[in-house]
Amino acid sequence: MVTNIAAYHFTPLDQPEALVADLRERAGSLALRGTVLVAPEGVNMFLAGDADAIEAFLAPMREDARFEGLRVKYSESLAQPFARLKVKLKREIISFRREGTTPLHARAPDVKPATVARWLQQGHDDDGRRVVMLDTRNDQEVAYGTFAGALTLPIARFTDLPAALEPHREALKDATVVSFCTGGIRCEKAALWMRDDGMDNVLQLDGGILGYFEEVGGQGYEGRCFVFDERVALDPALQPLVDAKVQAA
Repeated sequence: MVTNIAAYHFTPLDQPEALVADLRERAGSLALRGTVLVAPEGVNMFLAGDADAIEAFLAPMREDARFEGLRVKYSESLAQPFARLKVKLKREIISFRREGTTPLHARAPDVKPATVARWLQQGHDDDGRRVVMLDTRNDQEVAYGTFAGALTLPIARFTDLPAALEPHREALKDATVVSFCTGGIRCEKAALWMRDDGMDNVLQLDGGILGYFEEVGGQGYEGRCFVFDERVALDPALQPLVDAKVQAA
């Protein structure tokens, strides 16, 4: 059995090049495969390998004050879902290209998966406002599944989101908007940008879809969640579907 992890952490890195070299050497020596992105704003990781090797890789990071509070999502697969190891230096760990959207000093309010599940079941939030689930992922990802009734946007990449959201802003004013993505990283930036741009009714789903699956299962979710490796998509039990294919609409 192969252990898979997904993790990101926003933290200022003065010498990201040094961290790239360190993580590449450590992951390589432990025979891990996957992708690690490092930028001055933090790290974003998708790795797979032996369970003990994964923990050995994470141990130094857990002891590093820069990564205090690092949250890791785990899942398992029968086969290694990555062909090779890639550790790269980037300008951003998730590209959004909007100034002031890196949550190093402040982040948009979040809402826990159990609370979202309750809101979806009762049809409104705790103040009686309607709830709109806002999918910040692209067309390809949405095609595999999303929350029932979610607002999805015709975007090919994350940087398209601001323009695609513009026609919907007026209609969202009376709602509690819960933005979500695969693991939470995109909403860290998107929700912060939306609130700074006047949408003070926006929350972010803590842990994203994968965190939701992990804590409450698939309640209110239709289909599966696209992931960025050879497993293609995970069901609410975090199990890969080898024959997963996008069904024609």
